[in-house]
Amino acid sequence: MTTLLTGPSASEDLLTVPQVMARLQLGRSAVYDLLRSRQLASITLGRARRTPAHALTDFIRTRLEQEAA
Repeated sequence: MTTLLTGPSASEDLLTVPQVMARLQLGRSAVYDLLRSRQLASITLGRARRTPAHALTDFIRTRLEQEAA
């Protein structure tokens, strides 16, 4: 049986809203708009919203491809 999150970097795979804000250089409202419109994937753990690091990478890649088209 394999687990989804393994190793010491497992907690680094889920980003908080402030971390996403810093990486995208966007404000809080803009990040929540992306989450609300499902342009950026996230999960909710209790009351905490977390974005998987791969989802942020996918979001950026998609936006770059849209710009190039």
